[in-house]
Amino acid sequence: MISAKDVHKSFGSLEVLKGVDLTVSPGEVVCLIGASGSGKTTFLRCFNGLEMADKGEIIIGDTPLLAPDTDINKVRQRIGMVFQQFNLFNHLSVLDNITLGPIRLRRLSKAQAETEARDLLALVGLADRADAMPRMLSGGQKQRVAIARALAMKPEAMLFDEPTSALDPEMVREVLDVIRNVARGGMTMVIVTHEMGFAREIADRVAFMHAGTIHEIGPPDQVFGAPRESRTREFLSKIL
Repeated sequence: MISAKDVHKSFGSLEVLKGVDLTVSPGEVVCLIGASGSGKTTFLRCFNGLEMADKGEIIIGDTPLLAPDTDINKVRQRIGMVFQQFNLFNHLSVLDNITLGPIRLRRLSKAQAETEARDLLALVGLADRADAMPRMLSGGQKQRVAIARALAMKPEAMLFDEPTSALDPEMVREVLDVIRNVARGGMTMVIVTHEMGFAREIADRVAFMHAGTIHEIGPPDQVFGAPRESRTREFLSKIL
């Protein structure tokens, strides 16, 4: 579903990604862990062109993302993205936030888009909040709306950039529960997270990033229980 080979990215003189490789199979959940500044979010954003890699190859399905003739907007319609700060449209109701993309880009009728949106709101536990404005919602509710909005585009894969980092602790579980449910439905996912217990539970593989590279990748029990690399052990010893 997603293939990245020798991906490099710099911002000015700062080299953030230093030749990263990762392949994500259809239906697989991969969690990216590592210290702040290790390149996790930049790498994730390269998968849908929010950051364009300077060098390397990224293939989404069978589409080479970096090819000059690739329509990046069409690729983005295939990959949902959930951000740290929700990024809802504050002037639109919950329902309108979710239906905007399907009406404009999937060309659904308003009635069909609203039917699908209400089903998604039920999925994320917010069936009674369709007419609410974002300012009326808690952080956890906003993030659940953001997940529903991404799912409304019928993506082939979902990217999550630290989806609980902006939430109060009591709201974290409600968002993680929704992500678990989406994963059980077979959605391909790449998740940047600092929630180690969650990563261990949900991931098929965990990738530890350090200094712009993937230092170690493997099943959660191996990475967390018997890490092979000293950098991984050092990182985990500080947070577990």
